[in-house]
Amino acid sequence: MASDLDFSPPEVPEPTFLENLLRYGLFLGAIFQLICVLAIIVPVPKSHEVEAEPSEPRSAEVTRKPKAVALSASKRPKKESKKKR
Repeated sequence: MASDLDFSPPEVPEPTFLENLLRYGLFLGAIFQLICVLAIIVPVPKSHEVEAEPSEPRSAEVTRKPKAVALSASKRPKKESKKKR
């Protein structure tokens, strides 16, 4: 009766190219997610250049002017039409 039992491993087909691609793609995605989560959790010290900029006084007008120029450049001027009477 002991000779009737087959203890050999089951036959598993070799994974195809697409299965391997999916498998390693999922591993890379998981590693990328871990890196993103660690980037949020672990604080990174700022460089001296970045710290120097906020200490300089900025006026609200200086920051608003480039936005106004960018908005007006994207919009076309309205054509003036004569009023019909």
